[in-house]
Amino acid sequence: MDQIVQVLGALMVLAAFTLAQFRLLDQRSMVYLVLNLVGSAILAVLALIERQWGFLLLEAVWALVSLWGLVALLQGRDAATH
Repeated sequence: MDQIVQVLGALMVLAAFTLAQFRLLDQRSMVYLVLNLVGSAILAVLALIERQWGFLLLEAVWALVSLWGLVALLQGRDAATH
């Protein structure tokens, strides 16, 4: 079951990245930020459980940056300027 959850988390992050690279999704859009936040948070939790510290660092920071952007978007401001 962990593998299925891990693949789903990875697919969310990869979908956001791929769609942004093909300019089908804006990197500051709600969809992009939520895909990144949820996907990376899933992967961070699994990395914590497995004590994979490098992977935990990567995914936790990815989730926090996505959360920062999402909060900024919801507050009507640009995350890059604050």
